[in-house]
Amino acid sequence: MTRLHPLAAAVASLTLAGALTFSASTVALAQSPTEEEMLNALTRSAPKTRGLTVERTEKMNEERRFLDRVRAKSQTRQLTLDEREKLASYAKDKPKIDLEVYFDYNSSAITSEARPELMKLGRVLTNPDLEGSVFLLAGHTDAKGSDRYNQRLSERRAASVKRFLKRNFDISDDSLVAAGYGEEQLKNDDNPFASENRRVQIVNLEEKPVARR
Repeated sequence: MTRLHPLAAAVASLTLAGALTFSASTVALAQSPTEEEMLNALTRSAPKTRGLTVERTEKMNEERRFLDRVRAKSQTRQLTLDEREKLASYAKDKPKIDLEVYFDYNSSAITSEARPELMKLGRVLTNPDLEGSVFLLAGHTDAKGSDRYNQRLSERRAASVKRFLKRNFDISDDSLVAAGYGEEQLKNDDNPFASENRRVQIVNLEEKPVARR
């Protein structure tokens, strides 16, 4: 694969497709969702514990133990391939939304164009209804460039979003898990170079019941 030349694209973006998944169902949002729409996308009632089977309970406990390990390790190093894949498998049936975050070509610096959406996201993540949640910030790229290049770029961009949220909203470090997936999970398989493949996905990994105010 050939790497995109700077003159060919001054700005790279991650599409705010607003696609959000609840189990097998998918709901499309407007290109620039409101804070209320974003909150609804990331909020879901915690599963009821009554009637849970022993197998289901153990699976939930295993997931929590893994998430606790990943939260601690992600503060000091990048996740391994196995950790990223396991994290992605747990994230499949969680509330999520894809956000369009603009970056300059071959850069992980947050641009002025990206700030409004990230400020909106920060206000949503600090909403009382999401208190106690743990969020995955998953960076994705299109298929331009090598696998190694895209992996590192997606990691840097996810980390930049995490730093922005921590700095501007005082969100605790262990509430945000940044992971890069490069071109592993294309949103548009039919067009690997499409802009919607360049995105940051926000996933509510661990929803906790909170009292409505």
